[in-house]
Amino acid sequence: MDATPHEARRPTSSVAPTRISDAPIVAAGSVPGYGPIFNAGVIQRDGAFHLFARGVRDGYRRNDGPGARFLDYVSDVLVFTSLDGRAYSFQQVLVESAPDVHVYEDPRVQLVRSGGEERTVMSYTNLPPPESGRPWRIGVHRLGFEEGRYFLNRTSERVVGPDGIPNKDAVLFNLRDGRVAMIHRVHPNMQLAVFDSLDDLWDPPAGYWDEHLRELDRHTIITPSDGSLGVGAGAPPVLFGDALLLFFHEREADGHYTAKVALLDPETGFVRSLLREPIMRPELAWERVGDVDNVVFVQGAVVQADGTIYLTYGAADRSVGAATVDGAAVVAALEAAA
Repeated sequence: MDATPHEARRPTSSVAPTRISDAPIVAAGSVPGYGPIFNAGVIQRDGAFHLFARGVRDGYRRNDGPGARFLDYVSDVLVFTSLDGRAYSFQQVLVESAPDVHVYEDPRVQLVRSGGEERTVMSYTNLPPPESGRPWRIGVHRLGFEEGRYFLNRTSERVVGPDGIPNKDAVLFNLRDGRVAMIHRVHPNMQLAVFDSLDDLWDPPAGYWDEHLRELDRHTIITPSDGSLGVGAGAPPVLFGDALLLFFHEREADGHYTAKVALLDPETGFVRSLLREPIMRPELAWERVGDVDNVVFVQGAVVQADGTIYLTYGAADRSVGAATVDGAAVVAALEAAA
């Protein structure tokens, strides 16, 4: 663990979120059969919060040799619900590891308009079986909703993005003209891909991804700060008034994961401005010590009626935390930085 006092590590941004509790909203080991539960997306419907978290099955262990950090590390997608965003109850296992998806990582859930309908889409990192030799890639699923529960549209499962290229941290949103945009991460930068519809994302025109890779620099929207190791999308972009806000993560030179925010152009999806300093760093004990120390990994954002934005984040690859931030203050800071 870094020996730097956490007071000295606090963000200097004027828009630092306020944690809703000194304890996780979902703790490791809170669901039988699972240890770490973390990196959760969130969506609000009919007055309830629905939290989609990565749950790691019991029985994993650290790897003392070369290769992956952990062995027998298999994760499913778990759903929790809450009326107030503070007290969550476990509802269901949404999807389990399968022969073709060894691990489901880091689900994001978002509403996307396409074909005259508003559809709920879960994007996630799809990790194939280790023996396959294939890299992680982006998986997408359409979700349905019935009697207070989300469920998978089983026939909608797709892997999207260029073949054979490690690719993850995908979030979806609409541009102002209705086109569907996807932010993704081909290390170490974040890129933007734009489609006429969800159907085109699911089944793009021939050669789409080959051309995207050939001109990857042109599609890059955020690069790491000097000395940092990488960036990636956090929560799906949210509209606050007319402002389109992207909360994302940056891995700093010392390995710490921090939360940052950018203002996107709603016409193009490209960045209009961003705050150079993180708005959130690991501070609490359970954010600083875990399976991966010093991680806050924002993955969900929901605008609230009181003008705050509710954020969910993974902490030290063990648990889920939540915080709120003043939306108007975030927009003002970003506009001043433009």
